[in-house]
Amino acid sequence: MRTTTRGDRIRFASIVVTYRCNARCHMCHTWQSPSNPADEIGVRELAKLPCIPTVNVTGGEPFLRDDLGDLLDVLRPKTRRLVVSTNGYLTDRIVATARRHPWIGIRVSIEGLPKANDELRGLPDGFDHGLRTLLALRRLGLRDIGFGITLSDRNVADLLDLHTLSQAMGIEFATAAVHNGYYFHKTDNRFDHPEAAIAALEKLIDALLRSRRPKDWFRAYFNHGLTEYIRGNPRLLPCAMGGESFFLDPYGDVRPCNVMERSMGNLKHDDFRTIWRSPEADDIRRAVAACGQRCWMIGSAAEPIKRNLPAAVRWIVRRKACPGERRWAEGQGFPLLGASRMAQRHSGRPLPQIEDVRGKQGS
Repeated sequence: MRTTTRGDRIRFASIVVTYRCNARCHMCHTWQSPSNPADEIGVRELAKLPCIPTVNVTGGEPFLRDDLGDLLDVLRPKTRRLVVSTNGYLTDRIVATARRHPWIGIRVSIEGLPKANDELRGLPDGFDHGLRTLLALRRLGLRDIGFGITLSDRNVADLLDLHTLSQAMGIEFATAAVHNGYYFHKTDNRFDHPEAAIAALEKLIDALLRSRRPKDWFRAYFNHGLTEYIRGNPRLLPCAMGGESFFLDPYGDVRPCNVMERSMGNLKHDDFRTIWRSPEADDIRRAVAACGQRCWMIGSAAEPIKRNLPAAVRWIVRRKACPGERRWAEGQGFPLLGASRMAQRHSGRPLPQIEDVRGKQGS
């Protein structure tokens, strides 16, 4: 059995600074269980973190924290790249923070064109606010900006249009797919029409592979992993969360990821090194190594892709060189798995629940 190592050189961390949120998302119910501001981690806890090349600050909605700027100040000397994820609704706060911290990146969650986005996010005029935030950040001169979509049955028709919009604006475009788990407070996220989602992703993959930017080619590979996830196939690459990456929740618990509900320890009570080298942490890493879930999110996929570049490059070369593998664009059905079999396996069934690994498994 493969064991995830301690990874003394941590490469990525997702830091959730609050579970408070002003959105009412269909695919995530974190907003139903908001954290108490008095209980949320602060400067003292973040000061205990080691140096980490890439950090994602997220929520909830992180810009609901009045002291977010202070948290960013603590994190700046600890990382080479920090990106804040937001729904983009609080434009004035976001722009003011970016003006004070021009070194950060911003990713706005946009779930589709106006109708789909506002319905899925539960935010009136949410698309308008998100777009205005992106435009304001462009005018400000912030370099690392973009938006992303969490793909579901309800917004698959807007995927390619959003990609085109990102190209027209000259900003980055990220993708994800609905998952279940404790962080999302959801157990019923699923694809009732997986064939539509996979077909749209395959068209996006083709568009990314036509790009002249190698970065887009590797994004195509990530999106290939999303199609495998939606099909019900195993992950393209093993998960190493808890070894080279971790998830810090608003209460100070150091967890392997946002879907395995186990804690290595709490930064309010211990220093990070003690937590990272604890027996609890090693036990969690063994659980990750034995995990049977199939999660494929950028937080748990980016570092494995970087460590397994030959596998990604081989796929890219083969896909770019073999038009026969692009049957999606011509409507020739599912490669390796017939459409009828695909529909039978997944139609109307929830995606696997990501549970506490003490009982079964996590991801």
